[in-house]
Parts: sequence; C-alpha cells; structure tokens
Amino acid sequence: MVEVEDVLRRLRRYPDVEAVNLYAVDAADRLMLDVAADSLAAVGDQRVAVIDDGYGALTLGAIAAHDLRGVRVHQDLLTGELALANNARIVGLSERYSVEELGPDLLTDVRVVLWRLPRALSGLAETADAIARFALPEVEVFAGGRDKYLTPAMNEVLAESFGSVRASRGRQKSRVLLAADPKPVGEPRFPVRNRIDEQDLEVVAHGAAFSGPRLDIGTRFLLDHLRRMKPDARDAIDLGCGTGILAVALAKARPGIRVTATDQSAAAIASTRATVAANDVADRVTVLRDDAMSSAPDNSADLVLCNPPFHIGAAVHTGSAIKMFQQTGRVLRPGGELWTVYNTHLNYRSVMERMVGRTDVMGRNRKFTVTRSVCGLRDAEQ
Repeated sequence: MVEVEDVLRRLRRYPDVEAVNLYAVDAADRLMLDVAADSLAAVGDQRVAVIDDGYGALTLGAIAAHDLRGVRVHQDLLTGELALANNARIVGLSERYSVEELGPDLLTDVRVVLWRLPRALSGLAETADAIARFALPEVEVFAGGRDKYLTPAMNEVLAESFGSVRASRGRQKSRVLLAADPKPVGEPRFPVRNRIDEQDLEVVAHGAAFSGPRLDIGTRFLLDHLRRMKPDARDAIDLGCGTGILAVALAKARPGIRVTATDQSAAAIASTRATVAANDVADRVTVLRDDAMSSAPDNSADLVLCNPPFHIGAAVHTGSAIKMFQQTGRVLRPGGELWTVYNTHLNYRSVMERMVGRTDVMGRNRKFTVTRSVCGLRDAEQ
C-alpha cells in the first residue's frame, strides 16, 4: 500500500501558479481525511466522490489510505484537474479514479463525499443540491476548509439540502462540516437566468460562475469601451469568460467577428454555453475550457478581452493574471489589441507593457482602470 504522507509530500500545484506562499496540500485537506477515515474504510470501491479537490490531496490521500478504486472526481478548475492527473501519475495512482461532470455520473450510488468548500454560496447551493438529488439516501458528506473562509451562512445553505449539518472540532485553523440525511428535492434551482436590459442580453449562470447572472461593475466599465476596440478585428477571444457576457456583447455588436470564449472553470463554461445559446450567437461564438489560452495557436487573434482575477483559490495572488498576459502576447497577431479592466491598485500596466506591447490607459474610475495594449508596438518603436 502507498504511504499517505509520502503521497501528500510529493504533491505539486503544476500547471497552476507555484510560489512559496501557495501550497498543494494544507491542514484542511489533512483534517478532512482524518475525520472521514472511518467512513472511507467502510465504504468500499465505487462509492466515493471527491469535489473541488485542489490539487489531488483528498483524492490521492483517500486512495492511498484505504486502497480505494473507482473514486469519482469533479473539479471546477481545469488547473486542479490537470494537477491531480500529474500528481496521480507521479505516485502511480492514475487508474484509481475517473473525472466526471457535476451530476448523476459523479454522484449516483455514492456513499461518501469529500468536498473542499467553495467560497461562493451559490456554488455551495448547487453542489449540495446535486449531492442530495443523486447520491444514496445514506450519503455522508465531509465538507471542509480553512476557518477564515467558513461562515455560518454555509451551514444554512447546507441545511437547505440536508436534514443533519454539524461541525467537527477544529484543528490548525481548519474545520469540517458534516452533512447527512438528504432532503427531498424539487425542481433544480440552477442554472439561473437574468435579463440585462442595458446590454440587451440574457445571462445564464451556474452556481460557481463568477458574479452569477449579474453584470459585474468591472465588466460593465469594459463594455463602455466596446466600440473603440480594434474595429477591423476578425478573431477575438474573451479570456476568462465567466458567464460569457463580453463574448456575447461583442458578437452581437459585430456580426462579422468570430469569438472564442475561454475559461478554466467548468461552471463558467457551462454558463457561457447557455448564455451564448440564449442570445442566438452560437454560430459565431466558440466556447472552450482551457487554461489561459494554452491551446490557442500563436498569432491567431486580433483582439483579446480580459477581466482578470486577482485570487488563486482563496489566496490573493496576481500570478494567474500575469499568466494570462503572457499567453496573450503569444496569441495576438502583431498589431492586435488586449483590452483589460482591473482593480486600479493592482497596477498591471507595466506587466502588460512587457508581455504584450505598448499599454495606454483608456478609462479610469474610482475603482477600475481600462487599458489597451497593442501587441508588438513597443518593439516596432525600438
């Protein structure tokens, strides 16, 4: 049998951003494995599901500790899915689990669920509903996280889907919420829909999608500049598309343009596909789950739109945005434009100058800055 600690020590975050203050396994992962140990030992194969396992600690730790097979895994973020695959290959456990979408393939006949709690209550609600809807009536849910990200509202959301919700004893600033006794389910609450009259579009959003069905204020500010974005662009990319608002707005404003909407979140991709369909632009918008355009060819786009994140999971870190800018410099054709909106205090301008090209501030309000970067323009001037 593989030693659990040997497995956990060897985990990496790659291909996600790696840094000295970012970890592939933490105290919450270890606590969840310990609290769930008796249930995992008793459950047997084909009855365990793992949801939003950061980089494989829960999946590979459970497999190694209890010699499990047929573990079913769903991770919203593609980087986590790829990291799990890399780590499983390193420790020789690749054949012990399968990757599934959130739904019946993941949860039917499941008896134990290990779940790293999301920060968004809407994402929590959709996943809790799916577990109650598809898992066995005797399912046990072990949902954990760091104390600073757990709120009383999480217990309340879980209680909407489960008759029993209680908290474990804390350890190393981590805690596990234990849910059982799934309640009868009605019609699914997700995805949700919202009409945004000012943009003349319909938004469809799954629970874990950024900003839900609303138009967030950063995206609204970027949309104010839509007409100024490279008028002759034929191939555009909505990088980190969320619910697809930018991609749909661009496609509706310019009938001759082809748009690729890309995000690493499974919930975002499902939301964008639904939003694209609801606005009748599926013939001109391609939706792709990808990590920062890594699969896009060099020099393949004239225009990239981006509202970059500044969080990686729960940690405040700009590495994810920098990765996006780096890939944009590769994907844009010479003279192509990157239009970005970001929190002004982050001051991304110098990074975009270096990685894309000359960057000008096109708009600024009390919170956000909109910039245009022209690919290769700085090099041409030199």
